[in-house]
Amino acid sequence: MILAAATCFSVSLSSYASPALAFTGGLFPSCDAPQVLSHIQNRFTWTDRNVLKRGLAINAITEAHHTRVKYGNEYWSVPRLYCHGTAHMNDGHKRTIWWLIEGGMGFAGLGDNLEFCIDGLDPWKVHGAWCRSVR
Repeated sequence: MILAAATCFSVSLSSYASPALAFTGGLFPSCDAPQVLSHIQNRFTWTDRNVLKRGLAINAITEAHHTRVKYGNEYWSVPRLYCHGTAHMNDGHKRTIWWLIEGGMGFAGLGDNLEFCIDGLDPWKVHGAWCRSVR
């Protein structure tokens, strides 16, 4: 009896509540936007100082461009911009860097989220083997 009432109640609510419209585009910062590149550099410096402890830093990120764009729709509500470039490290090496900008996925859903991965500098495979999840 209680299960039947709960089922009827949820069905009746579903007829009144329409799903939220998916984000279908918007104003992403571009892959080479100064605030994006400086955020990556600052976050990598913090991560290396506090976690990796290798004494590395990113001096510059060049050749920044997007590799693909995934806009939101009714099935996929998180728009994503996948980016790629070259990180010039303070040890003189150039490394491939991949990053992902997710619209509306910042803290508590405010702002955008940025994830990045540098080839060879993800020892715990946080972003999968070969930075796969941000490619």
